Amino acid sequence: MTENAVDTAPKTPVTLLGLGAMGAALADAWLAAGHPLTVWNRTAARAEPFADRGAAVAGTAAGAVAANRLVVVCLLDDASVEEALAGADLTGRDVVNLVTGTPGQARARAAWAAERGARYLDGGIMAVPPMIGIPAAGPYVFYSGSSELFEEHRATLAVPAGTSWVGEDPGFAALHDVALLSAMYGMFAGVAHAFALARSASVAPGSLAPALTSWLTAMTRSVATTAEQLEAGDYTVGVVSNLAMQTAGVPTFLRTAEEQGVSPELLTPYFGLMERRLGEDGRNGAEDLTGVIDLLRQ
Repeated sequence: MTENAVDTAPKTPVTLLGLGAMGAALADAWLAAGHPLTVWNRTAARAEPFADRGAAVAGTAAGAVAANRLVVVCLLDDASVEEALAGADLTGRDVVNLVTGTPGQARARAAWAAERGARYLDGGIMAVPPMIGIPAAGPYVFYSGSSELFEEHRATLAVPAGTSWVGEDPGFAALHDVALLSAMYGMFAGVAHAFALARSASVAPGSLAPALTSWLTAMTRSVATTAEQLEAGDYTVGVVSNLAMQTAGVPTFLRTAEEQGVSPELLTPYFGLMERRLGEDGRNGAEDLTGVIDLLRQ
């Protein structure tokens, strides 16, 4: 295609259920790319702006499902998916569920869809609404389930955000989603503690932020090392700061928090795991922190 050529290839019609903040962003992206779009939302007024831009508005979820083969669901939770699709005929439909849920819910929903004659793909959105439709912002979605469905609709699904298929198991997208978000919240906990310490001494947050950002970025290199140690089954390979040394430093962190009048409650659970892994006799002292992971498995 030449630089000035117009893309006249037919665009896959899409049905979108749910026009909350994320659903609205998805709708914007598909409409901007020229995809015929049918929308449904429990609060009908939210659909009006999209009708003005050419989207078809269905009065019921079942009616929206009947309009197109590709049905994307972006509702509040798994229960709302059950309720919205209860009266819909899913025979021959390709259902892409972007509702945040658990791996177990995704697997159950995939079986539920198959019983009703539909192919199923689960998705975990790694973006916030303002990132959708802006490739430079780096949005993407984990997908798992039917590989045939994913390959057939990959180009359409890639319009609002990049795509990353992580396996046939329908629960894998949710698993990846929650794993990454869990790491994020762990980071947020550390950041919160760091700012609390700084503010207790009247250190300006803006002066700490650059150093904190740089340090956390540098520490992300340890993620690859942890993965290598887990795959090798040897937690002593490539160790820079071993468990014994890091555990010995715990009292300093706790004493500093006490001196500054800051609760250590965001840190103490992890420190407790470090001490358990070390063992009373220090037998695991040469390891990296990777062994803590084994303590979390129930």
